[in-house]
Amino acid sequence: MLPDIRVRQRDYLLEISRGLTEELDLDKLLGRILKYAIEMLAGHAGFIALSNNAGHWSLAVSRGLPEAIQRFLNAWLDRVPPVKDPQNIQIPEINRLLKQISMGNLSAVGLPLIAHQEVIGFIYIFRNYQGMFSANDRSLLSSFANQAAIAVRNARLYTQVNREKQRIDAMLDSAADGILILNPNHSIERTNAAFARMTGILQDELVKMHHGDVIQWVQQPHGITLEQAEANGWPLSPQAHLYVEGDIHRPDGQPPLPVGISYAPLLADGTLINTIATVRDITRFRQADELKSEFVSVVSHELKTPVALIKGYVSTLRRDDVNWDTDVMDNSLQVIEEEADRLTRLIEDLLDASRLQAGGMALQKSDIALEKIADRLAERFQVQTDKHTFIVDFPEDFPVVTADDVRIQQVLSNLISNAIKYSPDGEIRISGLARSEEVIVCVEDEGPGIATSDLPHIFDRFYRAPENSRKTKGAGLGLYLARAIIEAHNGRMWADPKVQKGARICFCLPRD
Repeated sequence: MLPDIRVRQRDYLLEISRGLTEELDLDKLLGRILKYAIEMLAGHAGFIALSNNAGHWSLAVSRGLPEAIQRFLNAWLDRVPPVKDPQNIQIPEINRLLKQISMGNLSAVGLPLIAHQEVIGFIYIFRNYQGMFSANDRSLLSSFANQAAIAVRNARLYTQVNREKQRIDAMLDSAADGILILNPNHSIERTNAAFARMTGILQDELVKMHHGDVIQWVQQPHGITLEQAEANGWPLSPQAHLYVEGDIHRPDGQPPLPVGISYAPLLADGTLINTIATVRDITRFRQADELKSEFVSVVSHELKTPVALIKGYVSTLRRDDVNWDTDVMDNSLQVIEEEADRLTRLIEDLLDASRLQAGGMALQKSDIALEKIADRLAERFQVQTDKHTFIVDFPEDFPVVTADDVRIQQVLSNLISNAIKYSPDGEIRISGLARSEEVIVCVEDEGPGIATSDLPHIFDRFYRAPENSRKTKGAGLGLYLARAIIEAHNGRMWADPKVQKGARICFCLPRD
């Protein structure tokens, strides 16, 4: 009989050992351990309790225990303080508790689960009849306890590693920059969705490719490439991190992509394990540099012209060898005044643009009548041109709105000035439309209109259509500021793409 029991014990322990290597579900593995322990000790019930990271105890798995006892044990275990030292285990106290619950009708044996000299749980087996557990029973239970401790430790390590992997996956997938993880031979081990979007190549395809197949420079980049750095001893050279910037080819006829790539080595004992490449799309940075250069060029030109005119007329009027008549003096002073006003407007526009970037525009709101502002501006601009006819078309009883009178005049003045500037002659119509929640004002001319390719950009800062920049003066700030003013009023501004002739710019303001 004894040999048969020993064989069964061996088989159970072997089965559990196999489970430790095959089963990563902690609950299933602990349930199997508890089941075999109950069978081998001729028990009727049992439980395994574990402590969590906060040191609180709870039932991990139980077998044969009524639900009422399980709830009682969970409530009691939650109050048990953490046990770090195996010498402080509370097995006797748990024994007394279980004896009270069963009124002495249960016999129990329990052992702690110890991993790395720390108590991580308990295993308990019950019999529903009187009788002491023998030393052999305790020895056998100890084997199961050891297996359970190993299972808990393995499962927790697996969970920890899995969570770290999920965290890294989430970080890679949520990163806005493209990321490449390269093997020492430059094959791509892993990439993220951002890099796949940049290149237009599927992630599954990228991991089959080589760094040199994907990062192909259109022309010599700025900085040291990965291949050049490795030829000079990288990553063991003093320059551990590399940065290179340029345009890379993309498949299927896509335009080259401007990127900046940072390379960082992952070393272990002086051996290169991986190279981490962070790829950033620098299209916006390049556009910003181009915009800055264009701004300097445009503003320099716009400032230079009136300054040159003012200086020229002043120098002429100051000549000692000529006596200028009154008409010449008046005309010259008028030009000087107009150019000074032009300089003032440009400076004010630049200051407004700077204020917008710094955090908004202050408004002084009051009740205003838009149709009266339109009439007043039409009369003022009519004096400046004899090639255009102004028509103000507002319905009767057009509603009053709450807005900044000065800023709204600035908006309408800009739209009317553009209509005069970009249409050689014809009618300029200023119209209004009242709706239940908003009012709409449009300025329409009979000029050549706005090219379809320019429509998405006309409200951009410093943008000027190529054909207009050669013919007319301006810094490309008027429509940008006009839309910013309207949006500060919680309104909208747009260019009507459906107009048959000329250009039609509209804005709306809320009535309430």
